[in-house]
Amino acid sequence: MEQVHGIGGYFLRASDPEALITWYRDTLGLPLGEHGLWFTEAGPTVVATFESDSDYFGDLRQQTMINFRVADLSAMLAQLRAAGATVDDAVQELEGVGRFGWVTDPEGNRIELWELEQ
Repeated sequence: MEQVHGIGGYFLRASDPEALITWYRDTLGLPLGEHGLWFTEAGPTVVATFESDSDYFGDLRQQTMINFRVADLSAMLAQLRAAGATVDDAVQELEGVGRFGWVTDPEGNRIELWELEQ
């Protein structure tokens, strides 16, 4: 049986696509090259499902949520706040997994940030 080897892309609708990609590049620090190409560091990727009425993604109209791994969650959240991003005040810690925080991009998409437990 053929299998997938990794995530090949994440695609977002936007009222201003250029402004949104600039926000991801400048505010989150994604090193995006031509056509949005990004060579990620090796690490875990989680595929999880949620009940259709879950509020975990924020707005119930948001059908998917991306999770980015970060080295220092506290520093990233501070950086995002300093840039004027909408950052959730809550931080969740799961023993054996790591710490989680959330930011909302300018188009209203909630993004999860994950600091792996060392």
